[in-house]
Amino acid sequence: MEDTSIEMIMADSSADRISTTETLQVEGLGKRVKLPDGELTILEDIGFRIRRGDTVAIVGASGSGKSTLLSLLAGLDTPSSGRVLLDGAPLSELDEDGRARVRGEKVGFVFQSFQLLPSLTAWENVMLPLELRGDAQVEAPARQILEKVGLGERLGHYPRQLSGGEQQRVALARAFVTAPSLLFADEPTGNLDTHTGQAIIDLLFALNADAGTTLVLVTHDEHLASRCTRLLRLDSGRLVDQA
Repeated sequence: MEDTSIEMIMADSSADRISTTETLQVEGLGKRVKLPDGELTILEDIGFRIRRGDTVAIVGASGSGKSTLLSLLAGLDTPSSGRVLLDGAPLSELDEDGRARVRGEKVGFVFQSFQLLPSLTAWENVMLPLELRGDAQVEAPARQILEKVGLGERLGHYPRQLSGGEQQRVALARAFVTAPSLLFADEPTGNLDTHTGQAIIDLLFALNADAGTTLVLVTHDEHLASRCTRLLRLDSGRLVDQA
């Protein structure tokens, strides 16, 4: 695919743009992969819109396509058909570098497996996205958000020196330190016990409300899903319910 600048994408006709009240628009999204004996359809004809400030849960049985959908929404993967528009720009039509730039500017992530760099301290892990973005100030914002998640005394600790709940708090701090307009969370409590997981979810929703971020999370936990303002239910790669 030829290089396509963000500026050219943003300059597309008004037909490609969505309302300023919407942050994500998904149109006819499909994902298929080739196998030795044919083609496997993971997602088919998915379509919905997410407004700014929504909290949205994507639910469904294992293998229903939840994580694949999240990867497409975040521009970590490209669809076989359809498209994803983020703040009016067709994200799925950007090249890999263009999608990475958009993610750096607008998107935060929280993963089930924390995804912290083991060779960096908690403070350094949180500073990293600011450094990659080229921010002039990185130490103070990282310290402030770590203090906000209750880890002000653990700045110099490495991930191996932290409990699972503490590691996920570092991951939350890293996700919110760039002030993203959109946050994706993939089973954020999947590796935590019930009590710790509940504390992390309370913190996630508190941080999200404070920042006014649009939150899209994948979960198998119906109780967690019920805390969101909207729900998207997948079944065998199809969107069977949205509320």
